[in-house]
Amino acid sequence: MIEALNAAGQGLFQAAWWANIVWPVIWALLKIVVLVLPLLIAVAYLTYWERRLLGFMQVRHGPNRVGPLGLLQPMADGLKLLTKEVIRPDRANPAVYYLGPIMAFMPALAAWVVIPFGPEVALSNINAGLLLVMAITSMEVYGVIMAGWASNSKYPFLGALRASAQMVSYEIAMGFCLVVVLMITGSMNMSDIVTEQAKGMFADKGMNILSWNWLPLLPIFMVYLISGVAETNRHPFDVVEGEAEIVAGHMVEYSGMGFAIFFLAEYANMILFSILAVVMFLGGWLPPFEFLSFIPGWIWLGLKTFVVVSMFIWIRATFPRYRYDQIMRLGWKIFIPVTLIWLIVIAAWMQTSWNIWK
Repeated sequence: MIEALNAAGQGLFQAAWWANIVWPVIWALLKIVVLVLPLLIAVAYLTYWERRLLGFMQVRHGPNRVGPLGLLQPMADGLKLLTKEVIRPDRANPAVYYLGPIMAFMPALAAWVVIPFGPEVALSNINAGLLLVMAITSMEVYGVIMAGWASNSKYPFLGALRASAQMVSYEIAMGFCLVVVLMITGSMNMSDIVTEQAKGMFADKGMNILSWNWLPLLPIFMVYLISGVAETNRHPFDVVEGEAEIVAGHMVEYSGMGFAIFFLAEYANMILFSILAVVMFLGGWLPPFEFLSFIPGWIWLGLKTFVVVSMFIWIRATFPRYRYDQIMRLGWKIFIPVTLIWLIVIAAWMQTSWNIWK
């Protein structure tokens, strides 16, 4: 269907000499809009789902006043933030101050360019997709640093230092997790990573779920999930925004939509890390059992991502906040050694006759 739409668009412009220039640009913009609009809606309603799920876990009501079942609450929140006055500190650097939220939010959207929603269904199905994701997501820390520095205040500056140190620490462990996946797959193409999980003894018997990477790479999978929680500064790793004990981090001098963009960046990153976990370890668009293959792959991808995102909220409702020294010790003294050791174990495993990734 996608190829048919592309061919129809080319046919509209084929008589013009500039067709080979204009239509590829229009086609790329259309695909970006089709991808970004549902993503922004999902980010908005993830805030609603978090409040509803936390309310259920804590035996209280979530949003239930604005619209049926409170479904219009995200729109009301957005309208409120849009109408709030944007107050910039007098001594702040204007250009860097306004660029900070953009640098925090845009990488979370840009990384979706290589996320596959089905076989060969991606905005850009490039061979270096995994490398591109790692490069783009590592840029988010710049938005945090710029926001803390540009505000010209000690409190956001200290918050930016906390946040950037935590993000860099857990990025290292996450990078090793992705290296292990790359090693067993033999490709950085995101679609290839998914299709490789459809092979193996269990997949041949119709039990795809036992052929996915989560089982042989269980320690790596757990490290990736916990590192994703820390990387997004979510509870119990949210000392960056620990309002009860410390000032609310690098965004404390922001108001209105400036603050809202940092808030949305956190939720966009939650969805991004969740879908990456699904693609890397949980079979992407593949059904858990072969007899369920009649259900479209994008539905399986969405359901798995929804479960992983809900896990972020479940963790928030369950664990107390850690001290900062505990967070840093976990990242440097536990996760990095665990991923390095498991990388060596997998490499040795692949050289034996019991290699399951042949």
